[in-house]
Amino acid sequence: MDNKLKKWYILTADSLLMGMILALVGGFLDAYTYVTRDGVFATAQTGNTVLFAVRAASPEFVGAIQNVPPFVAFVAGVLVAAHMKNKLERNRRAVLVVECIILFIVGFLPPSFPNMIITMTVAFVSSLQIATFNKLGKWSYNSTITTGNLRTAAQASYGAFVNHDLEDMSKFRSFSFIILSFISGALIGTFSSTSLGNNAIWIVSGILLTTVFLYVKSHKYIEPEPKES
Repeated sequence: MDNKLKKWYILTADSLLMGMILALVGGFLDAYTYVTRDGVFATAQTGNTVLFAVRAASPEFVGAIQNVPPFVAFVAGVLVAAHMKNKLERNRRAVLVVECIILFIVGFLPPSFPNMIITMTVAFVSSLQIATFNKLGKWSYNSTITTGNLRTAAQASYGAFVNHDLEDMSKFRSFSFIILSFISGALIGTFSSTSLGNNAIWIVSGILLTTVFLYVKSHKYIEPEPKES
């Protein structure tokens, strides 16, 4: 029984459980910034690009400016993640800790604090997450955007149900769980942001703190890696 419990909560960077947790976080953060911070997506830069174009083409084109800073912050996060990967041996757990701490601090900021800075901050930590955790086993995935995951799941469903391919069935199930986790995160983020306001982000910070604990503890039961890459 003890061994089964150990296997259940073991977290590796490319495990399905890790992917589901981070997808839930991604969905939550997008809902949080959209509900509490001027309808801007912090993680979905495709959405921000579209909103920028729509607003730029409207009579109130000045409003398009608010979609630019999250995009810039997202790019900066990807660059910082690459630097951390190059310089830190335990870069993955460092990213989780940084994300947890920053989001916890964001929860203390009053409603009067500039929305632009909040969305830039969330976009930054989200890109750290995306750039660092992008593998689900041997498959690539995205923990904050569902478009690519939905395409992969749809393609795998054909192989799984038409060709009866076992690997495609495994891929279909895994990506379906990722998509459902993202949707769940968005629902939780919407309801909690509506009721708790800016402080709702502490929920995500708590999830990430638990994830760090399990991730570190899991190294007792798996072969240590020379470097997290």
